[in-house]
Amino acid sequence: MASGTALIYDEEMTSHKLLWNDPICDIEVPERLSFSYEQLKCYHLVERCVCVPAREGSEEEILLVHSSEHLEVAKSTQTMNEEELKRVSGNYDAFFFHPSTYRCARIAVGAGLQLVDSVMSGKVCNGMALVRPPGHHSQRNAANGFCLFNNVAIAAEYAKRKYGLQRILIVDWDVHHGQGTQYIFEEDPSVLYFSWHRYEHQEFWPSLKESDYDAVGLGRGKGSNINLPWNKVGMGNSDYLAAFFHVLLPVAFEFDPELVLVSSGYDSGIGDPEGQMNATPDVFAHLTHFLMQLANGKLCVILEGGYHLKSLSESVCMTVKTLLGDPVPQITGEMAPCLSAIESIQNVRAAHKPYWKCLMYEDTSFLQNLSTKSHLLEKVNTNPSTEHESKITNKDEMVKVERFLELHMKNILFPVPPIKTAATIESEASAHLLPLSVRVVKEMDMNEVKALVSAFYADLVKEDETLLSLGSMLAVLDKILTKQVCNGIAESPTASVSVAVALRHSVRFGFQRVLCIFVGDMEIIPNTEDGRILMIHICEKQQSEKTNSKHYISLNWKEGAEGNDFFSAVFGFILPVAYSYQANLTVIAVGPNRSLGINGISLLFGLLRGLAESRILAVIENTEMNLMQSVAKALVGDSTPDFGVYAPPTQEKVRKIKILRDQLQQEWKMLQCSGLQMKPEIQLKTVIAVS
Repeated sequence: MASGTALIYDEEMTSHKLLWNDPICDIEVPERLSFSYEQLKCYHLVERCVCVPAREGSEEEILLVHSSEHLEVAKSTQTMNEEELKRVSGNYDAFFFHPSTYRCARIAVGAGLQLVDSVMSGKVCNGMALVRPPGHHSQRNAANGFCLFNNVAIAAEYAKRKYGLQRILIVDWDVHHGQGTQYIFEEDPSVLYFSWHRYEHQEFWPSLKESDYDAVGLGRGKGSNINLPWNKVGMGNSDYLAAFFHVLLPVAFEFDPELVLVSSGYDSGIGDPEGQMNATPDVFAHLTHFLMQLANGKLCVILEGGYHLKSLSESVCMTVKTLLGDPVPQITGEMAPCLSAIESIQNVRAAHKPYWKCLMYEDTSFLQNLSTKSHLLEKVNTNPSTEHESKITNKDEMVKVERFLELHMKNILFPVPPIKTAATIESEASAHLLPLSVRVVKEMDMNEVKALVSAFYADLVKEDETLLSLGSMLAVLDKILTKQVCNGIAESPTASVSVAVALRHSVRFGFQRVLCIFVGDMEIIPNTEDGRILMIHICEKQQSEKTNSKHYISLNWKEGAEGNDFFSAVFGFILPVAYSYQANLTVIAVGPNRSLGINGISLLFGLLRGLAESRILAVIENTEMNLMQSVAKALVGDSTPDFGVYAPPTQEKVRKIKILRDQLQQEWKMLQCSGLQMKPEIQLKTVIAVS
């Protein structure tokens, strides 16, 4: 299995610059690259990466997606004077040429191809290319929106031809719609293109009808183009995560890509004058973590936009830290998507229902975006000459954002524990089967265990045999609680008792929000009344007379025989609840008569590693070694666990998730993915506002 993270940067790409005054183009500056690279060095991330040299993309490679006429125009600008450059630039929408632009654009193309080669050849597992000019707006025959050659589109076509790939996912989280990429692949079912973008009902550049949710692709490519339009500014972390949970991840796992490419624009982050969004740098760590679970970890991130230098550089660093396998920081902010985001998500799900099995039985219908229609009417009635959007353009505002980010990054960054995963294993033979990076630790001293249990947990532990097994679990748990390790695994003959002690011990230690997931038959139900423990019990049948409440949820699920259908439960319910809760510790117990196979359990661990700074305690009862190995791989993150064959959920299972979502979405707001599910009074207020 490949390991390591590639980083590609060439200072020569900073020579592309604007030579004349142009208020539209003057934000695309060379410092976008140099600031980002310096910030990576400041965090000592460059030295941890595999530094891959850039190269120039060849003319043949550029012609994979561009016309020879477009290439010739670009080549001709190398010897032009300033007036000639200005005249040629004026032929395009929001683009400028410099004598070095053609060479810089060829290096940007080549950097993306070097990254693809490094990942596909197994030299590294993943990587990032810092490039400019960006690429996702450029079309077959035209430069557009700061972009000359479409770096990501060329990389996708190159990967298809050189490596014979049949399924490539492109995720475009830039704040502008990558219409160039859409045009290139909209008839190609082998490339799934996902873009979210500021749209505001076609008011925001590039102001295209085909940037809306109903542009799903053409011909054989129908369903392979996913546009998620943001119809208001100010979208934040919860809106972006909701888009992943309810749209991108279900479809992406069904698509099962062989390679993931990211058009990584950070103008969708806080402080950017173009995007005017509120997402903080840490959210890009979470988005990256999710994408790392696809395509056996083959992930290539290629820079697009981003025009607030501090926001851009910090977001780049959070992306690279995650690619390197560092624990993902705790997400910040209230976990509740806004109504406008929910409306857009609902419309995308409705538009793509005919094309994706994961949406086949969803209760989806189109909405009218009522929450933002009144805003649109106001804009129509506003005199354009006096209209002033609240853009972050003045120096005072820019400084405020910089100060906020300085403090924010200090708050969310934390020392990475020296050991990623610890384990207590009963036999040496078992220990040899675990990944090399798992550290086997000694059991807690028995006298210490007895003293601890007798003082605080005597009501839970009645037998000496149970007492002995607690030494293994507590040894791992204490290393997690004291931040000596990120996460760990303990075997236990009585997982339910071990978990009950672990939960009480963690709360006593000072953890205020512990997420506990039980898989299988478990009898002991911990106290969830004070809100410090949220329990989700995944079992074939209801195991307790206790009814579902805010902090106790029973999810009755048995994995299908055809393959892993647990994806729908994880994305549609478990992840939204877990992120709403914002746990600072996760405990997952796997007991007897479990209703999930190894693939479903691996999926759970792999995705939940993004929560609670990767603090996960796994307690596994009477299990086969295959499960221990799979859980260990997921916790270590060295390789992507095998999630098995995707199977669409049955109509009955979709109904179960919907019932739970309807019951609990007002408590755990990340469950909201449909405007129809909002409280009636909220919808009524919106309608009144419009009328």
